[in-house]
Amino acid sequence: LHSANWAVFVVCGVWCNFGTIMLLLRRIFSPTAQICRRVAYVQGQSPAPKIREYFYYIDHEGMLFLDDSRIKNFTSCFKEKQFLEFFFKRLKLNDTDRYTDEFPFLSICGRERNFIRCDDLPIVFTHVVKIDSEDRLAYAHGYDKMSVSWQPDRICMFPDTGRVYHPAPERYGSIGLVRSKLAIELSSSFTFQNGEDRPPTHFRWKEHNYELDQDWWKETYIGKRSQQD
Repeated sequence: LHSANWAVFVVCGVWCNFGTIMLLLRRIFSPTAQICRRVAYVQGQSPAPKIREYFYYIDHEGMLFLDDSRIKNFTSCFKEKQFLEFFFKRLKLNDTDRYTDEFPFLSICGRERNFIRCDDLPIVFTHVVKIDSEDRLAYAHGYDKMSVSWQPDRICMFPDTGRVYHPAPERYGSIGLVRSKLAIELSSSFTFQNGEDRPPTHFRWKEHNYELDQDWWKETYIGKRSQQD
């Protein structure tokens, strides 16, 4: 399970408003405000008979790494689709009494406890895909294997970070991050009626102008996290 498959992705460029792109790039790629406190662990440690524990990290592009990997880039992330599907479909909030502050998410795979920390959120939406004539958002680089219904009226952007979010299944905290490349593509369709220092008010998708729900995220993992901060 703990081996990476060396695949290659082809990335296509997209044109949109230059000023908006530069604003988003500066904010999206700025250092995250969350810094994980160093915690002692050993990959594969066994705190109880027949139990193994592993520790992972998910970056803002949705790539999965062993947490203690010295170099975290495309060549060192996990790419095997079957493993990713198995891993992410078992991912949930860490409801154990172990590492809850440093690793707030968990994926139980048999007798393995896989503790997870993130740059932001564990679910990162990477592509808009069409499945059975329905627009869906794919996540975790799973393409058609892992996706949610696309809800263009519930996409949101936080002006202070430039990051874009969309609803996710409840077990993931009810919210997911939109990958920076996709966020830049979508940004040209935002309307800021209250000014660019405020969240966008409308989003245009396939000739329809959606008024954005400004409050849905407040009851999600991010909303609760911001209350704690």
